Amino acid sequence: MLKRMFLMWICLTTIPVLSESPLKYELATIVDTKPHKPAKDGASDSLAYDVSLRVGDTTYVVLYTDRSATSTVKYAAGRSVLVLIGKNTITYNDILGRSEELPIINQNSAADSKQSKSEGK
Repeated sequence: MLKRMFLMWICLTTIPVLSESPLKYELATIVDTKPHKPAKDGASDSLAYDVSLRVGDTTYVVLYTDRSATSTVKYAAGRSVLVLIGKNTITYNDILGRSEELPIINQNSAADSKQSKSEGK
């Protein structure tokens, strides 16, 4: 009887683990990078960039801070990267495999951004 109860306990505790959905990384394309404009208080963060990522039909603008001071993000337009989209952040893994969360500044439909660019011409 004790063995059956133990077996049932193991089965019941593993069901939630098996039913959790795995993290869903999606392919994003870096559309544009621009130096981040600091707040009006005069604080200048020259190593921060606004990076536009297109994931499916949505374009996200995230705040990227270049900790290595290499400025390679300036030349990253067109590059593809795997990202995990959260509620207020986007997570990606750098070239060394370290996860980094970037805050989402703006989010809009890719169709909306195409229309606004064509209207500006």
